[in-house]
Amino acid sequence: MSNNNATTAEDPLLPPPKRSVESLYHIVMKRRRPSSTSSNALIHQKFHSNKDHQHDDELEFLAAAQKKLNVKTVLIFLTAYISTGVVSLCIVRDQISGNKTNQVLDAIYFCVVTMTTVGYGDLVPQSKLAKLLACILVFAGMALVGFVLSNAADYILEKQEILLVKATHLRKKYQQDEILKDVEAYKTEYKFIAALGLLVFLIIIGVVFLHKVEDLSVFDALYCVCATITTLGYGDKSFSTKMGRLFASFWILISTLCLAQVFYYLAELYTERRRKSFIRWVLSKKMTVTDLEAADLDHDSAVSAAEFILYKLKEMGKISDEDIGMVMEQFRNLDIDQSGTLTKSDIVQTSSSDSPR
Repeated sequence: MSNNNATTAEDPLLPPPKRSVESLYHIVMKRRRPSSTSSNALIHQKFHSNKDHQHDDELEFLAAAQKKLNVKTVLIFLTAYISTGVVSLCIVRDQISGNKTNQVLDAIYFCVVTMTTVGYGDLVPQSKLAKLLACILVFAGMALVGFVLSNAADYILEKQEILLVKATHLRKKYQQDEILKDVEAYKTEYKFIAALGLLVFLIIIGVVFLHKVEDLSVFDALYCVCATITTLGYGDKSFSTKMGRLFASFWILISTLCLAQVFYYLAELYTERRRKSFIRWVLSKKMTVTDLEAADLDHDSAVSAAEFILYKLKEMGKISDEDIGMVMEQFRNLDIDQSGTLTKSDIVQTSSSDSPR
């Protein structure tokens, strides 16, 4: 009791220049500690209110609009790159040697092979101007692949994730919200499976096309596909017909990007599983007296649900003392009447004080 009385006697209106996380938490929590039943009911009510659902819908709409904008930006940049490259390469066509088919088709094919760094060597710049143009195209193309086309790949793979979940639960009736929750819960796994499935499909399509159209044996077709999607581009086997180069202009771009996404999601999946394993360890380990003392932020010899959640989140590495300190400082600034809770009156007073006079 003596500790509680001493705590109450402190004046929270005159804080020292710097406060620890424990002291900030103590100022907010000491005024009001609701029972677990009432607080849980209040949290449940707030999280399931219609306003929260409306806010979530608005956020989902903004996210979908942003994805559509990213895809549109990708198409604009890709069209600009290909168009500029085709016009430039048509001008220096006579300064490029190799196996040529159609002027425009060869230019598009050269742009794609350069952008993806496959570099077969079946079309080679000879003059200084043509070589300078190739240098510009390769750097601009790599930037386009790295910073722009990845957005389009993510958008396509997210669509595949939803189709994958629907196919997995084909005989079950799932609402759209349940499908999105399932996708979110296993986001990394679904992305990896979708990317891997698309890559296998592209490899099969490439092998069949090279075998049927380019008249390569099945083994040589597979060899050419592997050399292409890994951007090795040995050059002994490549696309030499008009139909082949038209197909390659799309296939090379998609397949090389897809392989990069597979390895990226594989690394992300490994990291995600390690993180989940660590979280399970944190949640399953036994609570000790030392842990209890560390979780007791207001030093009242008791750990509330809020304190326990903060402590576990810190252990999981999801938040830090700096994060908690900033949030608690914002809470104190909004809590005008220093009641330990936020009300409409606090928000109105804060808004009125911030508005220009």
